[in-house]
Amino acid sequence: MRIFDISVGIDENLPVWPGDPEPVIKWIGRLEAGDQANISALNFGAHTGTHIDAPFHFLPDGQALDAIPLSTLIGDAQVLAVPEDVFLITADVLRSLQKIKSERLLLKTRNSRFWSESQAQFRTDFTALDSSAAEYIVQAGVRLVGVDYLSVAPYDNPAPTHEILLRAGVVILESLDLSQVSAGRYELICLPIKLTGREAAPARAVLIPQ
Repeated sequence: MRIFDISVGIDENLPVWPGDPEPVIKWIGRLEAGDQANISALNFGAHTGTHIDAPFHFLPDGQALDAIPLSTLIGDAQVLAVPEDVFLITADVLRSLQKIKSERLLLKTRNSRFWSESQAQFRTDFTALDSSAAEYIVQAGVRLVGVDYLSVAPYDNPAPTHEILLRAGVVILESLDLSQVSAGRYELICLPIKLTGREAAPARAVLIPQ
């Protein structure tokens, strides 16, 4: 059985959204220094690396992360490949792709190449979904949508896309690395850290081909 790890690794070189804390990972215990064990201390935001956005992220009365059913995060998923020349995913772009056949939709775009850049820095020109694409996804019955950069929405207008999806109860999975994955059907397993009452959390996500 082949398992694709579609999570990005968290280290101090990982790009973050402007204004978010940069990851700081320090040793506070080292065997080589004579300590009893190797122990790390972590300091980074909830939206660092591969992570889940819960409705509470943009909606004051929205569902918090730990209230999301695990059944939404595990199960059949469909990967759709978006053409490399698409910088803004609209409803028309989605209509031109293969029909959505799963409640969990992952969109593979040119963004996945960004993770392999030797000196990765935050980019504002990432491919994202506009509000019409968000409406289309909601109407298609999608319960989870995943994208391969830090935001599902355009850099200069993030609110509408997030609000449409989250208000409809669509969980958002961001910062995936789909570079090694082809379009098709998979089993998704995505488990965020169980932060209680919060709007987001880093997650480990994998795909198993069906």
